[in-house]
Amino acid sequence: MLTPDQFFPFLLAAMVLTVSPGPDNLMVLGMGMAKGRRQGIAFGLGCAFGCLSHTVLAVVGVSALIAASPTAFTVLKVAGGLYLIKLGWGAWRHAGAVNLAAAGVPAESPARLFWKGCLANAINPKVVLFFLSFLPQFVVASRGDAPWQLAALGVTFTLQAAVLFGLLGWFAGAIGGWLSRKPRAGVVLDRMAGAVFIALGLKLIVSR
Repeated sequence: MLTPDQFFPFLLAAMVLTVSPGPDNLMVLGMGMAKGRRQGIAFGLGCAFGCLSHTVLAVVGVSALIAASPTAFTVLKVAGGLYLIKLGWGAWRHAGAVNLAAAGVPAESPARLFWKGCLANAINPKVVLFFLSFLPQFVVASRGDAPWQLAALGVTFTLQAAVLFGLLGWFAGAIGGWLSRKPRAGVVLDRMAGAVFIALGLKLIVSR
């Protein structure tokens, strides 16, 4: 089980990163706006549950590194921290540059869209790298149950993403109209996400 000191900071960071404009939530938004609530919710839930595949990879890969070589785990942490800083700097530099009009996807059944969302998330190598970078910094290695902590963190991320993406699909029309009238909102969300990425990357590099 996760301790409160792990769970609540992780949940807050995960929610900020989930709501920041990006390919997944913009596709959910575009689907809901163009095709309706059911389609938007279905695709959003698919994107969220696709995160479970990355959780499995993180559990297997990171746990193997911890068992085999503390030095290799340190290298992974430093590389992951640098990757998060790179993502954060990119989000800050290009804040508000994503175009909502490009988020549309073809009309399909909700069930098909759910699995399409799962696949789109599961095969995205950037998401694999993100999970390998993001989850380990919330693991307390001294507890000795790193695989279970990683699994709990991954499931937590998946569930909060399912809730937020589902809400995004439901309220897509209203949210899309609001963002079109307030372009600064996208800039603020991007920069918030960028700051979170950079802070987490620095924390990952300096942590022991």
